[in-house]
Amino acid sequence: MTFLLANRFMASISMAGALASAMLFMAPAHAQDSPMSLADRVARLEQQSQGQNQNRVDQVNQLQQMQSQMQQMQGQIEELQHQLQQLQDQNKAQYTDMDGRVGRLEKGANGNPPPASAGSAPVPTSSAKPDAAPAPASAASTAPPTPTAPAEPAADKAAALTAYNVAFKSLRAGDYVSSSRGFREFIQKYPNDALTSNAFYWLGESYYATTNYQVAVEAFKHLLSQYPQSDKAPDALLKLGYSQLQMKQTDAGTTTLKSVLAKYPSSNAAKLARERLSRLSSQPAR
Repeated sequence: MTFLLANRFMASISMAGALASAMLFMAPAHAQDSPMSLADRVARLEQQSQGQNQNRVDQVNQLQQMQSQMQQMQGQIEELQHQLQQLQDQNKAQYTDMDGRVGRLEKGANGNPPPASAGSAPVPTSSAKPDAAPAPASAASTAPPTPTAPAEPAADKAAALTAYNVAFKSLRAGDYVSSSRGFREFIQKYPNDALTSNAFYWLGESYYATTNYQVAVEAFKHLLSQYPQSDKAPDALLKLGYSQLQMKQTDAGTTTLKSVLAKYPSSNAAKLARERLSRLSSQPAR
């Protein structure tokens, strides 16, 4: 009996030792698992944080790049605006006088425009005003600038006036090709008409507007040589100077503009010539 109790006691001690050993082995394993999981989580959080930081850096770089591009575009826009303003100022200086001259011509000399044929618009005239119908008493007033040229028949005057109307209408519409063709045909068909000197001027304007400066110079020079007393002579001399400047003939253009001041000091052409000369003098030497 005693032996049996001793065996049971020893078995209980062995089992307790085994359980204690097992607990000793399990405790470190559990202790090791917990710190490793926490380290993994910290590592993942750090990686996520680094990724977020990198994304923020990339976004900041992209934003800075966009701002730089916008600044460059703004500079280009400002430069284009400056160039556009320069072109507008140049065009305004070149064509400021045109509307005024057209208005004066439409009203006619001394506010008495010539009567136009039925269905045609009022047309600008030169100082010599064609009449609507033939009359012996008005023959002298309808004579062309050349003293020996005969007076035009009424039918020719009406046809000439209509042709002039068509060419001038094209000019006002900005159709310079049609206007130059119309004024050339008018000059060829009606070389002695009272409006021929005006036709030469507007022919030169048509070429000037299309930057065909050499042909414009020829038209203006022809007017000045053949019709020196024409009302359009001051404007023709002014545009002759403009054309020479456009062709880089600076000395010739400057001389021509100064001659406008000398010959027609009180004219509107002289005012425009003075303004152009002032701009030329303010430009830096090249």
